[in-house]
Amino acid sequence: MTASGAATVHAVHENPDWWPPFAAAFDAEGVPVQQWLLTGDAGLDLAEEPPAGVFWSRMSASAHTRGHDRSIAHTRALLRWLEGHGRRVVNGSAVLELEVSKVAQDAALRAAGLDTPRTVVAFSPEQVLEGARRLRADGVTSMVTKHNQGGKGLGVQRFDDLAALERHLASPAWLEPVDGVALVQEYVAPAEPFVTRAEFVGGRFLYALAASTAQGFELCPADACGVDGAPLFRLREGHVPPALAGYEEFLARTGVEVAGIEYIETADGRVVTYDVNTNTNYNPDVEAVAPASGPREIARYLGSL
Repeated sequence: MTASGAATVHAVHENPDWWPPFAAAFDAEGVPVQQWLLTGDAGLDLAEEPPAGVFWSRMSASAHTRGHDRSIAHTRALLRWLEGHGRRVVNGSAVLELEVSKVAQDAALRAAGLDTPRTVVAFSPEQVLEGARRLRADGVTSMVTKHNQGGKGLGVQRFDDLAALERHLASPAWLEPVDGVALVQEYVAPAEPFVTRAEFVGGRFLYALAASTAQGFELCPADACGVDGAPLFRLREGHVPPALAGYEEFLARTGVEVAGIEYIETADGRVVTYDVNTNTNYNPDVEAVAPASGPREIARYLGSL
């Protein structure tokens, strides 16, 4: 598969519904951009030279929920091809592996000295229950289940007793993880009913937003993910992540250039980091009042490369 035209920036992704804010931002900044959609409609000739320009990968861990089950595997192949030819890739192949694995995220966050939730990895429903028992034995009273390859908070559920979890695992409500890997994790109670997402572009902190957990854990900020009811997102004006130095180290260690990092501030003073989203979307209500625009900063950053 080749991309036509002579665009400076090639945006690798699979969901056109998320693209309009970025198209507008690149247009406003005067940076040529071309979408490179990996939705399974073409192949890749390894004998060809990749087109010139900067490549920006924003492949999503939730691609399979939109019928694009193979897009991640296709992106792996594409990014390796680009990197093999020395092309400049933002959020390249190593970053893709973080996007699609919460296990990998946890390991990298811990390596940067950051606090993460107590977690057990499971490869079957039986192991999920066994992991929950292990957490309970370690003093964890409430826990959540989630998929290793997640996205949008789909499949994340809280359980306060083992009997309820056992019933859930035996019911049709249990969603098998797409990669066969599930997590059982301590439920970290926030001091206030929201989690925080810190936005970074080029490794630099832009702003933080608060995401309400009152309606559950499906916290996709994109306008295309909008739901009815009270707004889920608001700008945390003037807020600086307490673990900012650790986040900067994490980003430098892993080569992540564009990301949203989500964390919880607890009543007892913990700052617990639980998710890294490398195909970050931006909430339009927050963007309207934020000190900088995420899409515009991305367009400027990629244009500068």
